[in-house]
Amino acid sequence: MIDLYTWTTPNGRKVSILLEELGVDYTVHAIDISKDEQFAPDFLKIAPNNRIPAIVDGDTGQTLMETGAIMMYLADKHDRFQCKGAEYWRMIEWLMWQMGGLGPMLGQVHHFVKYNPGKAPYAEERYAKEARRLYRVLNTRLDGRDYIAGEARGDYTIADMACWPWISRFEWQQIDLADYPNVRDWYLRIVERPAVQRGYQVPKYVTDVPMP
Repeated sequence: MIDLYTWTTPNGRKVSILLEELGVDYTVHAIDISKDEQFAPDFLKIAPNNRIPAIVDGDTGQTLMETGAIMMYLADKHDRFQCKGAEYWRMIEWLMWQMGGLGPMLGQVHHFVKYNPGKAPYAEERYAKEARRLYRVLNTRLDGRDYIAGEARGDYTIADMACWPWISRFEWQQIDLADYPNVRDWYLRIVERPAVQRGYQVPKYVTDVPMP
């Protein structure tokens, strides 16, 4: 049994989608970051960086924070949603790309463009421009491919599950997915998965999955 500590953010949804795809039993603990619940002492014991999501694996006693580590752990434990051979490292490459680039940069777009427009024009321009560049990178990667990593047209892996929730906030980023047709088709391909629909609504329903 997995205990998942999470909230309705792209990072939180990365792990809930993976758990739904794996079909394993898990218990959800909502950590309302709007109420600073991530700073509670009990949560600090699990996630020393005070960020969601985090997990506790009741089978092994393992605790983990940081979505990349959590996703690699779960995929390895269940031997699913990861590439084999040389493509394993291609999958890891794009997982790291999400953690080091796509997530942090789009998060800055949310902060400056959606929530604080007009306060820092330089920051708005800088991060909006970087968002468009990252979308172009992903659009190029998906040219002729169904998924980000894997041989031939690719395999659905944790690299896709890591990137998809951030792309699902394309409206917050003032991105028109029609400008990135390969990303749009990949996004819609993943939307159709029932586990993605379920995982998107953890720990609670906020909105339907955004559609381009």
